[in-house]
Amino acid sequence: MNRRDRSGLTRWLGWSTGGLAVIAILLTGYAFLSGDEETATSNRPPATVEASPQQTYDAPSDWTEPERWAVLPRGARTDEHGNEVGFPHTTQGAVAMLVASDSTEYNAQRSHVDVQLGVYESYLAPAERTEENRQRIRKGASENDALLRQALGLPEGGALPPGAYSRSQVVGFQVIEETPTGVTAWLLSRVTLKAGETEAEQGSHTTTLAAVEWRNGSWWISAASTESAMRRHGNDKRPPIAAPGDAAFNSGGWTAIRAAS
Repeated sequence: MNRRDRSGLTRWLGWSTGGLAVIAILLTGYAFLSGDEETATSNRPPATVEASPQQTYDAPSDWTEPERWAVLPRGARTDEHGNEVGFPHTTQGAVAMLVASDSTEYNAQRSHVDVQLGVYESYLAPAERTEENRQRIRKGASENDALLRQALGLPEGGALPPGAYSRSQVVGFQVIEETPTGVTAWLLSRVTLKAGETEAEQGSHTTTLAAVEWRNGSWWISAASTESAMRRHGNDKRPPIAAPGDAAFNSGGWTAIRAAS
């Protein structure tokens, strides 16, 4: 294996977020994410929201039980892309859809292109699914694949080696706006990656702001609504990065997620 690009690895951990977050960056031009290592940025105008890097997060040695827990509802079915869809018309149903769209895994069987196009087709509002946007997602996902390989010191092209992956799992949320037709929330995600079966796992936490709309009987990610939310809340104080079990998770207003049965 080639010597790893440590700066690239840090950069990757700082912006390796789930499907929803990548769509927000590529389709809105905003990079309103924050991570343990550094903040993601986008060169697509007109991005006006700036995010400041945060200090590396150190998990506490003792456990503080989260004060708020949610068992989010399941979707009614799995679609042709393997994604859970058909979430109920409730605030928790909207959050559950956001969690599903932003909890992703890239590995030897599924590239960034596969995952991102699946998220795009399953969750983005149909009116925003243009061929131009589809190609933008495909291009950005391909570049993300290359960035991951560079960060891990892997050869260009081909499938990832056995045991290599990048995963994003939403571990907390905070609703900041809710109406019968729209929900805006912060998501807290744990991002991990490995270069192979015998390699050590690297990890980071990120936060993402997202908005969904209820249209025609379903919740949908809306790039337009997410951009509007970023404009409205761009100067607000963001919730702190703090994992479940950290006292700051509670004081920061996060709700932890229990798996639905």
